[in-house]
Amino acid sequence: MTTATAITTSCDGVTATSTVADLLLRVGEGESAAWGEICRRYGKLVSATVRSFRLQEADALDAVQMTWLRLAENAHRIRFPERLGGWLVTTARRECLHILRLANAAGGIGIAPEAVVDPSVGPEQRVIDADTSRTLWKLVAELSPRRRTLLWTLFTDNSWSYAEVADVAGIPPGGIGPTRARALQQLRRRLNEQELDCR
Repeated sequence: MTTATAITTSCDGVTATSTVADLLLRVGEGESAAWGEICRRYGKLVSATVRSFRLQEADALDAVQMTWLRLAENAHRIRFPERLGGWLVTTARRECLHILRLANAAGGIGIAPEAVVDPSVGPEQRVIDADTSRTLWKLVAELSPRRRTLLWTLFTDNSWSYAEVADVAGIPPGGIGPTRARALQQLRRRLNEQELDCR
């Protein structure tokens, strides 16, 4: 977004007085100057909305980027251009809430040992398993946003289809397997560093 937001002056007929409807039309036609003007006008609003959720920095960046991606995908569908600010705020909030739901789902596994261990095992083993689970999800949270999101969507209780997983993680469906393998390999290395058995 840095290059786009740097465009603040007249370029290809786009000016600070261009209407939002005109800008959205031009964005739909692939004009980078129109995109830059929209980012200039609404960038602070999107950032402020995301900041209000107090996400981790990487998650906040993801939410901002996904908000702009949603606009790029739907610029031609905006029915009320004059309400674009509200549309962006709503979209940014949804992206933040989605990230928080994923994080909460992962955290829930970490603090509910009965969900991840055999109920027939003794209390000592349950404590060990719960501690291992917390460590595992802590390490997952340290992965890159794409890998982290992929593992969360694949290994939480949500019934995600592969198409939904691909959409949420921002990768093509054919890339799920290779990305998952790389993420698990990285996670296995981290677990070994923590001296946890990951067989």
